[in-house]
Amino acid sequence: MQAIRAGLNSAKYAYKTPESAVDYLVVGGGVVGLAIARCLSQRFSNQSTILVERHPRAGEETSSRNSEVIHSGLYYPPDSLKTRLCIRGREMLYDHFPSHTRKIGKLVVATETQRPYIESLHKKAQTLPWPSSFTTPPDRPALFTRLLSGEEVRRMEPNLSDDIVGALFCPETGIIDSHSFMESLEKDIVDSEGDLAYSTRVVRVDPATDSSNAGPGWVAQVVTEGATESDAIFAKTLINATGLSAPLIVNSFLPEAKRIPIFYARGSYASYSGPGISGISHLIYPCPDKENHRFQGLGTHLTLDFNGKVKFGPDVQYIFPSEDAAPDPDFWSRYLVPDDGRLAEMHRAVSRYLPGVKLEGFQPDYVGIRPKLVGPQGGFQDFVFRTDYPDDTRESQHSPLVSLLGIESPGLTSCLAIAEHVVENILADVDRR
Repeated sequence: MQAIRAGLNSAKYAYKTPESAVDYLVVGGGVVGLAIARCLSQRFSNQSTILVERHPRAGEETSSRNSEVIHSGLYYPPDSLKTRLCIRGREMLYDHFPSHTRKIGKLVVATETQRPYIESLHKKAQTLPWPSSFTTPPDRPALFTRLLSGEEVRRMEPNLSDDIVGALFCPETGIIDSHSFMESLEKDIVDSEGDLAYSTRVVRVDPATDSSNAGPGWVAQVVTEGATESDAIFAKTLINATGLSAPLIVNSFLPEAKRIPIFYARGSYASYSGPGISGISHLIYPCPDKENHRFQGLGTHLTLDFNGKVKFGPDVQYIFPSEDAAPDPDFWSRYLVPDDGRLAEMHRAVSRYLPGVKLEGFQPDYVGIRPKLVGPQGGFQDFVFRTDYPDDTRESQHSPLVSLLGIESPGLTSCLAIAEHVVENILADVDRR
C-alpha cells in the first residue's frame, strides 16, 4: 500500500492574471485555519485577511469529526511542538472561551502489566516546563497529574473493572463544544473586518514574482460553487491550513521526487446507551498497546459531550485508494459513512476496562479521517510548519507560503497556540529578514 503523492490538478485551469489582491489569504476553514485568520485579522487590523473554505460551512472535515477533547499535553515527547502547543493551546482555550469548554479530568487506567506505563507518564509530567510562549508562566505545574490506586480510581468511577489496579488522573483534560467554538472564531474574524468565503475551492497556486502584482507573492485560483469561471487572487502571504488536503498545495509545485506523502487514518466513533456506565463523570482512556500503537492512537476511549452523551472511539484504520485506479486525493470521503463493522471490536476493547457494557448498546455515530505524514509503522511525527517562497530573491523572503502539515491530534486543543506560533513566530521571523 503506497501513500498518495498527488498535487492539485492544476492542468485543468490555465494561469490567470489576478483580479484582486489580499495581504493574507488563509486556505482552509477548520479550527486551525479559523484560529489563524482570527489572529491575523486582530493583529493586523490595517491589512486585509480572507479565509476561503471549499465546504459550505466551517470544520466539515477533521474539526467536526473528533473526540472534542481538550488534551493536557501528556503523551508526546517533551520538546515536541505537539507538547508545547498543546499545553499553550489548552490554557488559551480555557481562558478565552470558557463558555465552550469544560475541565472534567481524565483517567488513564492500567492493569498490572500496564502500571509502568502510567508511572512513566506521571514522571514525565512532573518535569514538563511551561512553554516559552508564556511571558508570565502560571504559578502551578504545567501538567499536574496524580497516580491513583485501584481502590481510589474505583471510588471515582465504580464501573471500572477489578483488573484495573491503578490510574493516572489528569485534571487538566476537558471537553469542548467544537461547533459553538468555531462559530465564535467566525464572529471574531468578521468583527475584526476579516472576510470568510465558503463553498470556494482553491484549484491552482502559482508563485508570483512580477512587480506589477505589488511585488512577490502567490496567485491562488479559486472556484466558487455555482460560478462559471475561476477567479485569481494575489496574496502577499498565503497560509495553507487545509488539513487533509494540505500536501496537495505544496506538491503542486514540487518535483515528483520531492513530493510529500499523504496517509489517511480512519477513526470510527460509537455512541453508547446501556448498562455499565452509570454515573460516569470523567474521560476514561485505556493504556495504548505499546507494541502496536506507535503514537498512531490512544486506544478506544470513553468521552463525554456537553450534554453528557457517552461516546467511544476512535479506533485506527489506515485507508488507501484502489491500486488499479488513478489516485484520487479525496478518495477518503467515501469512508465517512459510519457503519457497524467496527462495533464488535470496539466493544471488546472497551469491555477490558468497563466490563458491564453490552454490545447491543453500541451504535455507529460518526467517522473522522486524520491527516498523516507517516504510515502505520512510521512512529511519532510532530506537527510540521513548512515555509516556501516565490523565488530565491531577498524580496521574496517577505512573501511566504506557510503550510501546516500533519495537523492531527492534538490539533483542536492546540489551534489557538498554532495560530499564535504562525503569526508571532513564523511570520514575525519573515518580517525581520
